[in-house]
Amino acid sequence: MQYADRVIVRIVKDYCGARGVDVTLGLDGWLIVLSKGDARHFIYGYDFGLNSSVTHRLANDKAATADILGAAGIACVPHRLFMNHEHFKYVPSSGHWSAMLEMLRANPAGLVLKPNEGTCGHLVFKATTELELERAATAILAANQNLAIAPYFDIAREVRVILLDRAPLVVYEKKRPAISGDGVRSALQLLLDAVPADRLGAVLANLPADHAALDAVVPAGAQFRLDWRHNLEFGAEPELLGDGELRDSCVALAAEAAGAIGLGFGAVDVVWTAQGPRVLEINSGVMIESLSRRFPDVARQVYTRALDRVMQAMAI
Repeated sequence: MQYADRVIVRIVKDYCGARGVDVTLGLDGWLIVLSKGDARHFIYGYDFGLNSSVTHRLANDKAATADILGAAGIACVPHRLFMNHEHFKYVPSSGHWSAMLEMLRANPAGLVLKPNEGTCGHLVFKATTELELERAATAILAANQNLAIAPYFDIAREVRVILLDRAPLVVYEKKRPAISGDGVRSALQLLLDAVPADRLGAVLANLPADHAALDAVVPAGAQFRLDWRHNLEFGAEPELLGDGELRDSCVALAAEAAGAIGLGFGAVDVVWTAQGPRVLEINSGVMIESLSRRFPDVARQVYTRALDRVMQAMAI
């Protein structure tokens, strides 16, 4: 997708065109410049510029966010930072491997490794063995300055809360892709019938290397998950949450987390595990490309509210 073809660009152009605000694109559409008279405002990527620079950096740093939330007593998924020894001198002389192995031994369910400042689920790995740990760390550090490691939790539900001034604009659950069993065919047979050929390789690569699970017959009505991650980029579908206890709990925790780092506009991901709800991460950039495909009016309302705040900042 070309940056200029993003949903955010179309909505910004429509909004500003109705208000006599000029819109200029830079960096092939990644940079959006709003101007009217002497007033100017920048939208960079999916960052509307409604947070301080420090808050923006904190939200993009998974380990820093977890440290702040943990210190504030807010339930979160802990993330530990490991710097790339090729780029930074602030790496202990003992290296990282012993600390990583210690984390693996302390978490028998496994670990999740990811770029500390990554997004969209790219280069995110689950490791349950030393070999998987080594491969994941090597892959991430080959392309990034650092990585974050978190304990693996069996996540039952993941909910995203998009907030403006700690008030929810939209709350939706990320539903992982799955196929339903028929009590006759194995998981592999169901996959071959349900998944298009051009996506089959990617789907199989995301499944655990457990041949027994693929060969087993999936009971009738049972769900076989196609990915352990809840990322919309990898096939998860957004489902709006209506009023109720689940929504209220997620909003309350997300608002508390946003307040802890001073987030004005952004998204907070809340996961539900056997230990209850926890904040997984915070994003200061709000990308709603996937949401807009199913709920275009909701997506437009989110960006419209953010742009209303931008207009206030520009004194327009």
